[in-house]
Amino acid sequence: MAIHYHCRHCGHTMGTIEQSTLETERLGLHKLNGEERLDMVSYDTEGNMHIKSICEDCQESLERNPDFHGQDYLIQ
Repeated sequence: MAIHYHCRHCGHTMGTIEQSTLETERLGLHKLNGEERLDMVSYDTEGNMHIKSICEDCQESLERNPDFHGQDYLIQ
């Protein structure tokens, strides 16, 4: 099982963790409520986990342009 991190705004692959077992507490997923977990975490047919996060470029864009928060995707 691998854990893949993708930016929720631009789709950029931020990184992958290749590990067979990993506790959700170490990933911080235990802090998500049910709705957040459904929105941010998904699994593919091979059992890999995909986590939507935010990359540094999109975070900087959001800080400079707070009105972008209402948009699902940001164009880089």
